[in-house]
Amino acid sequence: MDAVKHIKHSFSKDWVDHVRASTGKEMFTVSEYWQNNFSAIENYLSQVDFNQSVFDVPLHFNFQNASNSNGQYDMSNLLNGTVVSKYPSNAVTFVENHDSQPGQALESTVQSWFKPQAYAFILTRQSGDPTVFYGDMYGTKGTTSYEIPELKAKLEPLLLARKNYAYGTQHDYLDHSDLIGWTREGNTEHEKSGLATLITDGAGGSKWMYVGSQNAGETWYDITGNQTNTVSINQDGWGQFSLNDKSVSIYVQQ
Repeated sequence: MDAVKHIKHSFSKDWVDHVRASTGKEMFTVSEYWQNNFSAIENYLSQVDFNQSVFDVPLHFNFQNASNSNGQYDMSNLLNGTVVSKYPSNAVTFVENHDSQPGQALESTVQSWFKPQAYAFILTRQSGDPTVFYGDMYGTKGTTSYEIPELKAKLEPLLLARKNYAYGTQHDYLDHSDLIGWTREGNTEHEKSGLATLITDGAGGSKWMYVGSQNAGETWYDITGNQTNTVSINQDGWGQFSLNDKSVSIYVQQ
């Protein structure tokens, strides 16, 4: 549902309820309330009785700010003021879309160097329903200043990580101004699932992170190819994971 801030909120609620009742289907619904203001979006969700999801516009702007800050953004604040941090089941997360891309009226472009980090954030964490922008995957054409480079080679490993490994209990390590990480323990329904993700807007380094005692003794590698070293998970389920400057690494079972 486009531009819902211009539609009477009670109508949006009643319309969605009516369509679901008349079709007998869940009819997943996501609404675009384009405003970098969590309180306004929260008010909308409340007015429609949380019967739909919304695009997490504040998270998008956090990504944009991080990409424009030359490594000075505090990465531990990426979730501040976001829909996904408070209402994860109502948040559709995104990095870029047709409105935010260069040359559009709502231009708020996330710089290309940071997009792999941002997509890793929405694709390998447990909260929110992530979306990938066609223009980021396949690129866009136009005048030089309006083109978006194709990131397919960088995004495909992230999508594979989402599909095959991003399952199970999550552990957060969002405790540094540059280098943050999280892990997923995996589950029995998805063979060899579980992962460890690191992203940074500045200096690289390493983090000691827990991936679950059930993964003890395994060898994990970086599915993105950005790191060539492997990580041995110790008997207690911990490993020392590393990444390069201004980069992303996603470790999975070898």
